[in-house]
Amino acid sequence: MPSTTTGTPPRTDDASLSHGLKQRHLSMIALGGVIGAGLFVGSGAGIAAAGPSIVVAYALSGLLVMLVMRMLGEMSAAYPSSGSFSAHAERAIGPWAGFTAGWAFWVLLCTAVGLEGIGAAKIVSGWLPGTPEWAWVALFMVVFCGTNLAAVKNFGEFEFWFAALKVGAITLFLALGVLAIAGVLPGTDSPGASHLTDFMPNGGEGLVIGLLASVFAYGGLETVTIAAAESENPVKGVASAVRTAMWRIALFYVGSMAVIVTLVPWDSKEVVEKGPYVAALDELGIPGAGQLMNVVVLVALLSAMNANVYGASRIAYSLVERGQGPKVLGRVSGGVPRIAVLASSVFGFLCVLLSYWRPNDVFAWLLNMIGAVILVVWIFIAVSQLRLRRRLERETPEKLVVRMWAFPWLTWVALAGMAAVFVLMAREPDTRVQLYSTGGMTLVLAAVGYAWQKARATKG
Repeated sequence: MPSTTTGTPPRTDDASLSHGLKQRHLSMIALGGVIGAGLFVGSGAGIAAAGPSIVVAYALSGLLVMLVMRMLGEMSAAYPSSGSFSAHAERAIGPWAGFTAGWAFWVLLCTAVGLEGIGAAKIVSGWLPGTPEWAWVALFMVVFCGTNLAAVKNFGEFEFWFAALKVGAITLFLALGVLAIAGVLPGTDSPGASHLTDFMPNGGEGLVIGLLASVFAYGGLETVTIAAAESENPVKGVASAVRTAMWRIALFYVGSMAVIVTLVPWDSKEVVEKGPYVAALDELGIPGAGQLMNVVVLVALLSAMNANVYGASRIAYSLVERGQGPKVLGRVSGGVPRIAVLASSVFGFLCVLLSYWRPNDVFAWLLNMIGAVILVVWIFIAVSQLRLRRRLERETPEKLVVRMWAFPWLTWVALAGMAAVFVLMAREPDTRVQLYSTGGMTLVLAAVGYAWQKARATKG
């Protein structure tokens, strides 16, 4: 298909950024990036709705995410850029598309920084009663803002150790769970399949709710393609991360859901109140399981804060480099877009203040507005890949280091899957508002982006 891009093509070399991320940083970011706070915290509600069929829900959404990551990996290996999917959308569809996907994702990441800060503060203030939550949020924001201001290798080092702890914790959890299910863990009896008999307790409706919960638990996998642009070998880094995505998703998400619903009755109150992982460890009679898991959840939240400040700043930098934002955000010193880091952190802290000042209107509206942004981004990725793949095959086939499976059929299957998720969201009252709010924001951004594109074409 011919390109609809007007003006000069987007820059993808990010020449002024540092390349301080080592391969070990990128490998661990890819490995730990799939283990988010949504898995530890948000999966309880999905289990309560879907019962044991939550395993099917995570497997189905996991397949969709694998296809998205493969498409994104193909483009990011061919065109490494800190703008990732935003730069690809501009190259494939037009500047308005890059503008829309990029700024929508920036708002999503900045808001997520605030939400994760609130969650982390609640855990710490629970350990230290009487300490104000806002003070802990402020401390976390200062730490990760400072980390990201200093040098990209600091971000990489923090994420390396955060990811190592998360991977170690969930691997240990899976090992203990499998031993308990097999009946060889001392002091425990195997539950067998006794908790799996009522596989879909709430029917198809429960499975739908679980499916929607699982889709959004996968958000954040895109960060590795953003980080790859600042690594020693961007092409190798992206290729490696994407090729291992399948087993990481299958092991950490689908595997842990299977272990939890086998060990714990799906309708146990503890699954929602304490979280599914704590409930499973309590079932095994492991002392101090609750506090141990709280430490892991805290690490997951802090890791997500760190990654989202980084991702937001790089997306903003890339947009400005392509003339799609305030020029001040594009200033780089020491290989770091420091103004973009500060702006992303300030926006995140503003979200925290809104959660205290206007929790029932402004903050709730903001949360609904970003509710389905990740699906919008995935659609831009799929459409961009459909266009760029043919162009790459025709012009520079040597850049196809990573290839989408069964192109173009699986790309169309992925798009159909995304459309199905939108339909399911429209059917559920809780997600319908998110769908419409995100749709409104996307249309506004697209209109602004298109007007900007036409104005730039007229000038030059």
